[in-house]
Amino acid sequence: MNNSLTMPIERTIFCDEQKIFRQSVRRFMEDEIVPNMEDWMAQGYVSREVWRKAGELGMLCTTIPENYGGSGVCRKYSAIIIEEQQYANSVGPGFAMHSEIVACYINRLGTEEQKSKWLPKMARGEVIGSLGMTEPGAGSDLKQIKTKAIRDGDELVINGSKTFITNGYLTDLIILAVKTDSDSGAKGISLVLVEANREGFTKGSTLNKIGQKAQDTAELFFNNVRVPASNILGEPGLGFQYMMEELAWERLIIAIRAIAGAEAALSHTIDYVKNRQVFNKPLSDFQNTKFKLAECKSETQIGRVYIDNCLELLVANKLDAEASAMAKWWCTELQNRVIDTCLQLHGGYGYILEYPIARAWIDARPQMIYGGTNEIMKEIIGRKL
Repeated sequence: MNNSLTMPIERTIFCDEQKIFRQSVRRFMEDEIVPNMEDWMAQGYVSREVWRKAGELGMLCTTIPENYGGSGVCRKYSAIIIEEQQYANSVGPGFAMHSEIVACYINRLGTEEQKSKWLPKMARGEVIGSLGMTEPGAGSDLKQIKTKAIRDGDELVINGSKTFITNGYLTDLIILAVKTDSDSGAKGISLVLVEANREGFTKGSTLNKIGQKAQDTAELFFNNVRVPASNILGEPGLGFQYMMEELAWERLIIAIRAIAGAEAALSHTIDYVKNRQVFNKPLSDFQNTKFKLAECKSETQIGRVYIDNCLELLVANKLDAEASAMAKWWCTELQNRVIDTCLQLHGGYGYILEYPIARAWIDARPQMIYGGTNEIMKEIIGRKL
């Protein structure tokens, strides 16, 4: 992607070391991810081998302390990985869920034993992590989850199901949101580590989605699954609070991906209209083309400035729920609007999957749904008015 076409205002938030890291990530995406995307889309999940390669190159769990296998760096490195994966139009590998959500929960809330057991394996790509929050009847309203974990001596007995789980098909370790006290509402929710080899745990097949075909998304089922009570992550009954505390970063991840997706679509389209001949002149010479791309470029640049500011606030531990909600809803709607405009400028070729814009258009749609729907984001913002 030609960044100069889409970002006229120079980004100043990254240091030289981070810029060098970006080049390494870009090479990894070009060499290991892009050539395999077609095969992964056909089978519905990526290979375990690419997880191990990412681990070997230090591209998993980068913010986790070095003594647990990570690099101990700030989340600007995480943003670089998220952006470069989006620039490569490769939303298949669920690296962000694994590294930025699951591993961070364990690092923040886990006991020394839990962290020592799981984080080094996750950093090496030997164990793939997932987060079991969403249920068939409980999406954005997490207080309505039905999956239960009943105490039986030194064990918890888990029954229930989860759906739309990123990394669910390949997962080796799930952070599961469960009701440990059905009478206490949100205060009755706990987080529990569940290993995928536990008896009674089964995975559904990968879900047949409209887009993001290579993204491993599955249903998970728990039938009298027994785990030690020591598998509780953090304090019992504080699971809902823990999830709320992480949502600002989770939603910013989606917004980072959205702006990068808009930038990539714009770059592809500028290249296309310069080379596409219509009525014996380049499509880029037409006023409508110029105006549409001017609109896309302006809005994308405005979004980029806001997201970079949010990223700096995050690193300084100053990003709040309202700012991240605004980032998530506005940038994902912008992403879909920009990509739709860019597809229109491609004409009929925009509807052909071998063109990057077609897959970007399909893959962008769920951005406005997961992480809390955009309607929920507006509700969060509205409460502060």
